[in-house]
Amino acid sequence: MFANRLVNIMLIILAALSLIGILALVLFTQFFQETEAVGEPTIDQVLERSVETEEITTNLSSNHIIRTQFVIELENNDAKSEIEKRNFQVENIIIQELSDMTDRDFKGSEGIQRLEEQIRSRVNEIMQDGQVIQVYMNQRVIQ
Repeated sequence: MFANRLVNIMLIILAALSLIGILALVLFTQFFQETEAVGEPTIDQVLERSVETEEITTNLSSNHIIRTQFVIELENNDAKSEIEKRNFQVENIIIQELSDMTDRDFKGSEGIQRLEEQIRSRVNEIMQDGQVIQVYMNQRVIQ
């Protein structure tokens, strides 16, 4: 190929090292790359990223009293620690939303789902390190 035998050997070694480097890079990215979880999280993951509010007692606009508690599922652990610090703001949002409702708003599942969605969207407005995935009404007593 080339007139100098030393140049031929050097080119063969250089090509072999390049192929070994490319092969090592491909294998490293395929086997040691972190894979993201696909699908729904397990119940253990949901519990790990959830925060339960304290029991809240407040007046409804229909002169009834409600005692309720919520479980808030968050996107990640950073969001969980943030919402634990913002507990007073979350409780304030819940009280504001409840004070605009009447006892008839809690008849059937649509009213409860609407309240959960309103709380989720209002809490997401104040969140900085993640998002609220779901709000669950854990307890409800209307008098």
